[in-house]
Amino acid sequence: MRAVVLLTLTGILSQLVGFVYRVCLTRLAGAEILGLYQLILPIYSVLLSLTSVGLTTAVSNLSARYEALGNRRAIHQVRGQAMRLFFLLAILPCTLLLVFSDGASVYILGDARTQLGLILLVPCLLLTGTENLHKHYFYGTGRVTPAALTELAEQVLKAVVILILLVILHPTSPEKAVGTIVLGMVLCEILSALTQTTLFRVYLGHHGKLKGERLEGSVLRRQIGHIALPLGFAALLGNLISSANSVLIPRLLVLGGMDQGEAVSAYGVTFGMTLPMLMLPTAFLSALGLVLTPKLSQCSALGKQGAIRRQVCRSVGVANLILIPALALLAVLGSAIGTSLYKEPTVANHLSLLALGVLFSCWQSLFSWVLNGVNRQGASAGIALVCDGLQLLLTCLTVGRFGMGGYAVSFVVTSLLGAILTWKVVSREIGLKLPVFVWFAAPTLAACLAASCGDLMETVLLRGGLEALPAACGAMVFGLLLYLAALEAMGVGSGRSDGLT
Repeated sequence: MRAVVLLTLTGILSQLVGFVYRVCLTRLAGAEILGLYQLILPIYSVLLSLTSVGLTTAVSNLSARYEALGNRRAIHQVRGQAMRLFFLLAILPCTLLLVFSDGASVYILGDARTQLGLILLVPCLLLTGTENLHKHYFYGTGRVTPAALTELAEQVLKAVVILILLVILHPTSPEKAVGTIVLGMVLCEILSALTQTTLFRVYLGHHGKLKGERLEGSVLRRQIGHIALPLGFAALLGNLISSANSVLIPRLLVLGGMDQGEAVSAYGVTFGMTLPMLMLPTAFLSALGLVLTPKLSQCSALGKQGAIRRQVCRSVGVANLILIPALALLAVLGSAIGTSLYKEPTVANHLSLLALGVLFSCWQSLFSWVLNGVNRQGASAGIALVCDGLQLLLTCLTVGRFGMGGYAVSFVVTSLLGAILTWKVVSREIGLKLPVFVWFAAPTLAACLAASCGDLMETVLLRGGLEALPAACGAMVFGLLLYLAALEAMGVGSGRSDGLT
């Protein structure tokens, strides 16, 4: 429970820090530069999935296994083998990115102004991979405090360093501005990688004094490969599809009649402003997933189907009690909040559709964690790939004609499909009937009441002379209080949230 609380608190704080950072970055750099920065992030995600995603999971799982067996020497070996494999995997893609950065910026991302940022991604990738491999030792062995606190500190430091660099260097072109942002990331990753490496050595102990049997390198490589290969392959395919989706959007907007600057700005507003604002209420989900999956795995190994159903019902029920009202209120009041903070009126475009898509994607994530916990990782990965592929197809068909509204519709459709498909597998796997009232009906009815009354309260406060931002915040607080009262009236607020009798 302590780990859950700590991860939840640090996750919420990280989201808040990231949100404030994006607001400041938008005001300093503008929507177009934010869009260029967002363009290079898919390349970063693909390279991370290719080189380290599977390895970090392997380090986490094997560290947990050998910690339970008291073999700390094997943990040190796992870390060493994972580091060697990471750099071996990173050599070729990093070299290709450095050599062909010009072509990648023009022909893959569709904008030559991303070249400097792409070049600086190489040291950033190597440092991030090093940091993550050490960090997942702490997650695997249950020592979440060092990893969680250093990650939060890294978020704060990154925001401060990047904003200071932009002010001091005052880049004169969009390409230099993007390069400055990535340079700030590199400087922070240097400190983070050094910190995590030092903490690993401190907590594990000196390798010459470690207890436990030394394992053969070939044995460790097989163990790491058994975990890393399928997970890394699935993550790579998923990131390739989602990255293609992101990279294509500005090009499709240009084909639809926008010029390049307008297209990049529209992309930056949606992915750098609107969606991050809507993702704020989801800050607790990562902590929930880190705890829920291993708990379900333990119950599955012991054959405790009833415990699995109770855990799933409780977790999804609590998540919906938070997500549904928060996203409903943001769909109504987010326009005033986003416009006031970002100073960008288009941040409100397609807000309601995007909020709905975020909710459905959260459901898909929750059900996917359940599937991972009951050893149905293949079904979870397969559904994710199908939905990502469908979203790419729908994006190609709609964005050129309907602009970012086409993307919003495709996001809603594919996220809903993913949630439905993953739920079908979960229901069949654990024998759980859908608790419609507790999971959906009660929080949705209460959230609709809160959103409509919150909208009315915002109008009253604006007519009373308040500025847009304090009026929206006051209306949101009023809406949340009304939501809690409505839940209490329906017998959900003080009753069970697991839907079981």
